[in-house]
Amino acid sequence: MSRTNTGSTMFAPHRIRNFIIFALLVALGLMALLPFVWMIFGSFKTGREIRQIPPTFFPEHFILDNYRTIFNDPKLPLTLYYRNSTIIAVANVIQVLFTSSLFGYIFAKFEFRGKNVLFWMILATMMIPSQVTMVPGYLILAKLKLLNKLWALIIPAAIDAFGIFLFRQFAKSIPNDLLDAARVDGASEFRIYWSIVLPQLGPALATFGMLTFMFNWNAYLWPLIVLTENKVRTLPIILTWYANQHTNQLHLTMAASVLVILPVLFVFLLAQRWIVRGITLTGVK
Repeated sequence: MSRTNTGSTMFAPHRIRNFIIFALLVALGLMALLPFVWMIFGSFKTGREIRQIPPTFFPEHFILDNYRTIFNDPKLPLTLYYRNSTIIAVANVIQVLFTSSLFGYIFAKFEFRGKNVLFWMILATMMIPSQVTMVPGYLILAKLKLLNKLWALIIPAAIDAFGIFLFRQFAKSIPNDLLDAARVDGASEFRIYWSIVLPQLGPALATFGMLTFMFNWNAYLWPLIVLTENKVRTLPIILTWYANQHTNQLHLTMAASVLVILPVLFVFLLAQRWIVRGITLTGVK
């Protein structure tokens, strides 16, 4: 009996500490989530209700008129802008995951002259502010006649220094014996990369893919510079234009913001599931 009491006493401080940490994290999470929830509820309010004082958190009446107004606006072809943003984000995710995982695997498992110097030169590019490279990048795209084309946001993003560093660190944990066994069986180096290395990089692929998608979907300054025609512009640029055109109609602006952020939320939730699954399978193996 005394042994049971002693055990429960020993674990009591530990449980209390975990409860406090959990409660603190929940409180901080709710604080971070509050503006997003406010935006969603605001998109279902009328213009009068969203400006009233004191403000209401939940709408008095959930209405869909704000979304109908946006979808029926001839000056706002959402399908076109969704297509532009999707093409840019998906293309960059595919190419960046391929180049980063391939180069990361090469830097982790292959030996060649100048490898360390080349790797550190790639990492050094992370120290250069993006604003410094905008002018030369714009001039290069102008010479290549890529301005006002979606390629202007795809080709320059093919190589990502942080992605190469991230995948190099993950690839270093892959056992060399596994790769050597595949070589003995006659597998080519690309087959080893595609069939053995990539499945082992599941958590890194999901995490970096999610971050790359969010970065490209929400990009504003660089697309604003290289895409000056409305037919090739992306959703964040059009959202800013729409907000400026409806400065006194916050309910419409919030509804437009919800429509812009929904794909990012969907990709985030999907990637979260794959991250957990990848970590679980890696632990089992």
